[in-house]
Amino acid sequence: SDESDEVLTVIKAKAQWPAWQPLNVRAAPSAEFSVDRTRHLMSFLTMMGPSPDWNVGLSAEDLCTKECGWVQKVVQDLIPWDAGTDSGVTYESPNKPTIPQEKIRPLTSLDHPQSPFYDPEGGSITQVARVVIERIARKGEQCNIVPDNVDDIVADLAPEEKDEDDTPETCIYSNWSPWSACSSSTCDKGKRMRQRMLKAQLDLSVPCPDTQDFQPCMGPGCSDEDGSTCTMSEWITWSPCSISCGTGMRSRERYVKQFPDDGSVCTLPTEETEKCTVNEDCSPSSCLMTEWGEWDECSATCGMGMKKRHRMVKMSPADGSMCKAETSQAEKCMMPECHTIPCLLSPWSEWSDCSVTCGKGMRTRQRMLKSLAELGDCNEELEQVEKCMLPECPIDCELTEWSQWSECNKSCGKGHMIRTRMIEMEPQFGGAPCPETVQRKKCRVRKCLRNQSIQKLRWREARESRRSEQLREESEGEQFPGPIMLSGCRMRPWTAWSECTKLCGGGIQERYMTVKKRFKSSQFTSCKDKKEIRACNVHPC
Repeated sequence: SDESDEVLTVIKAKAQWPAWQPLNVRAAPSAEFSVDRTRHLMSFLTMMGPSPDWNVGLSAEDLCTKECGWVQKVVQDLIPWDAGTDSGVTYESPNKPTIPQEKIRPLTSLDHPQSPFYDPEGGSITQVARVVIERIARKGEQCNIVPDNVDDIVADLAPEEKDEDDTPETCIYSNWSPWSACSSSTCDKGKRMRQRMLKAQLDLSVPCPDTQDFQPCMGPGCSDEDGSTCTMSEWITWSPCSISCGTGMRSRERYVKQFPDDGSVCTLPTEETEKCTVNEDCSPSSCLMTEWGEWDECSATCGMGMKKRHRMVKMSPADGSMCKAETSQAEKCMMPECHTIPCLLSPWSEWSDCSVTCGKGMRTRQRMLKSLAELGDCNEELEQVEKCMLPECPIDCELTEWSQWSECNKSCGKGHMIRTRMIEMEPQFGGAPCPETVQRKKCRVRKCLRNQSIQKLRWREARESRRSEQLREESEGEQFPGPIMLSGCRMRPWTAWSECTKLCGGGIQERYMTVKKRFKSSQFTSCKDKKEIRACNVHPC
């Protein structure tokens, strides 16, 4: 590719199939790679097969420390990721392409009830793999320009170790890794390091302590060994047998951890092979088995115990008969004498129920100290607490208080007035629904005039209007021959309706007609201003 010049080592390892085999039934693959001061990021991705499109891996894991030394050991537990190309939910789901393709994302414990990782309580997803990266040798420069060693790098660090763990409760870490080898390769004082991984920072305002810890140590060269001796790593687990039935070969490797001080070549072997036998009976009535896995840990932490190893059936007999091969073996194991171990603990109990019936809560588990107190102090934790998540709690509908009653929507006779309230919170997750938000009730301001009286009033107003118009024409034309005792009104036009007294919930508007000129008459005694009222903005607030 265009970036091939930026790659120092391509990592290749043997495939593991099927992916769901337990670790104690299959050997872990291994590979060796190199880094230098300009190319010190390690990435890998491996598919889990068979599966829809699940995979595990690391992205840009920096093997260069911030002090410009080399990381001694990295241990990472890996969770499965979905590549976004297939929508299957189990290891052996049929092909179901995702269209359009989605972004790669980590699988969760709530993706699908049929998923092998499903947890109805929404706990953390099961870790399916572990990668161990360990420095086996160091050549040439450190990752800074000037060659340096870890002893120089940590010289300014405080030598005192903290007696108590002051890690804030809001910082969630993995367990500490084992201590690295001493930085000094000669009979001299050096430093050793251990690491842990920050899994979660629950409160960003509270800083989390460093993920590395250093401790003084003495180098391994305090003996009379020859300067041409090289230090080797432990042997890595045996590879799978080369055949699935009969006798084949398997191999294992180790690496040079420290080259000879005198610069000579290390002659110790880094690989060895041996014969292996799998499924001695290869007849049609036999079943094909995997190789025996590694032995489990001893059942006892001190004294005599038992250990087991397992294998699985790869293929049932071709003739349809039952497989009679054993799938587990057990043998005795001897641990150090019990009086030398101050911490003898029971297994962890099952996790308790979540502390809440819905939403976020906590759950705990405990273990007990089984060894006698007089054997020594035991500082191991006896209780663990972790978060748990249940379905969201129901949220009921929430409303404001009722508004005041509006004015009556009629100026006379029967009408109604209303009051309203607003929804502040819609119901969620099955909460109680919202009740009514508008209420009405009857109202009556005053009695309206009877129809007959209204008709008479209209006739009288019309007669007065015609008489007033007649008098106006006469006054503008010829002069009366003498004083005429007539009376009428000249009125101004109706004014515009006033603004509504309320924006919503029912208000009132008014308009007026006033007298412009009065004419005397013996038949009419008065002429009055007029006023009209109507309801407005009766819609709810």
